[in-house]
Amino acid sequence: MSQTEIRATVLKALGRIAPEVGEDEIDPRESLREQADLDSMDFMNLVVAVGQDLGIEIPEDAYPELATLDGFVAWIAGRAAQPA
Repeated sequence: MSQTEIRATVLKALGRIAPEVGEDEIDPRESLREQADLDSMDFMNLVVAVGQDLGIEIPEDAYPELATLDGFVAWIAGRAAQPA
């Protein structure tokens, strides 16, 4: 899975959680929670949705690395690169 596909999946899930936020409004280096005004439950729902969409489990200890769009993409890409 490419980083472009991962990014699209995260943004699609974000659109379901926070439909008022446009993809073009997201700075990939800034906090997703702040930009989309996500509370902790919304953020957890985002992580779960991305995990379900991609068929992977995202552990809670990874959440700090998922704070930004770039971080989300990097974490998933790194996980996908690991042998099963």
